[in-house]
Amino acid sequence: MKRGFYTIMSAQFFSSLADNALFIAAVELLKTSKAPGWQAAALVPMFALFYVVLAPFVGAFADALPKGKVMFFSNAIKVVGCLMMLFGVHPLLAYAIVGLGAAAYSPAKYGILTELLPSSQLVKANGWIEGLTIASIILGILLGGQLVGNAIASRMLALDFPVIDTGVDTPPEAAIFLLIFIYALAAWFNTRIPHTGVEMRPIPKNPMELVPDFWACNSRLWQDKLGQISLASTTLIWGVTGNLRYIMLAWSAAALHYTTTQASALSGVVALGTAVGAVVASMRTRLDRATRVIPMGIALGLLVICLRFIDNVWVAAPFLVLLGALAGYMVVPMNALLQHRGHNLMGAGRSIAVQNFNEQACILGLGALYSVSSGMGLSAFGAVTGFGLIVAGFMWIIHRWHKSNCVKYKDEIEHLQELARHDHGHG
Repeated sequence: MKRGFYTIMSAQFFSSLADNALFIAAVELLKTSKAPGWQAAALVPMFALFYVVLAPFVGAFADALPKGKVMFFSNAIKVVGCLMMLFGVHPLLAYAIVGLGAAAYSPAKYGILTELLPSSQLVKANGWIEGLTIASIILGILLGGQLVGNAIASRMLALDFPVIDTGVDTPPEAAIFLLIFIYALAAWFNTRIPHTGVEMRPIPKNPMELVPDFWACNSRLWQDKLGQISLASTTLIWGVTGNLRYIMLAWSAAALHYTTTQASALSGVVALGTAVGAVVASMRTRLDRATRVIPMGIALGLLVICLRFIDNVWVAAPFLVLLGALAGYMVVPMNALLQHRGHNLMGAGRSIAVQNFNEQACILGLGALYSVSSGMGLSAFGAVTGFGLIVAGFMWIIHRWHKSNCVKYKDEIEHLQELARHDHGHG
């Protein structure tokens, strides 16, 4: 791997670490302010909001500037969102601003991989990036849980600055204040990312011209016989797992009677399994064989349903590791295949923006459905069952869809797989 790849990994680690710790802090901030339960569930779709609204623009923005600079600006926006929470803005609105920064960050984070590395290293690079991201999720969730717990929060709140009144008076506010410095560290790494030398694509004078271009790119990827399968798979998995972040907290409270701090530790176990699955997939799965992991999605959905019958942490922990490993092993090769097809069809930044739009639209839609259902009395057990059925059912449909494509468009798919095989061997 090139040296710049490790700088990208460092920047991604600290930015993702802060993102996941902030989610726990925001949940606890709503709880301490006695907000209705549906508002905590709504954090997930609010984070996804700008991914969907700005999807036509962020990809072009990532392609118009050096991607290290784009990532720096994105982390600065996340800091603004944190400050808004501290200055009394409603956490849902402030968290949406953090989501704005994340929406701008993602096309640059993934797009720079296709600029910096040959396609033969994309699965491996995705494995390392996803593995590191999952590690940051584990540590971020654990960090967030510990920061809002009494042991650390009481010490942080005991710190007194002469003359300066920080306005930080509660454990979640102290956690958010500390996370600002982690975002700043990630931004510093962003300034060290090398320029790849790839030609920039200027943004049109009228940004609205990007909308038809974006929809054309979206249609192009959905019409590609391999792109559509990988896009459908990653959209579904990320749409569901994105919402499972909060559902896991609610399930832990209902099934195991855990506090936010305890539940955050158990959520990290899922991420641990995902990291293992992602790294194993990066070493064992070739790009041209990525679609062979689709049946794992069906198994994943059926196993999620089993959570409703578990009420013992010693059973739950290894079971959650297994769930995470299946998700990680499946997502990495499908994500790499999607990046490969998108890069060839329309360019890195635009293809990642299309991917983000579809995945975050799924997160937004499922999150809004869960938030409304939660407000109407849906239990955590009912949510686990519903999300498991969604995964299993739709992954079965995607599996049949791909089989049908292989029959109808055999020559085209074999040609695309041969290109992927050639790129894997000679990239």
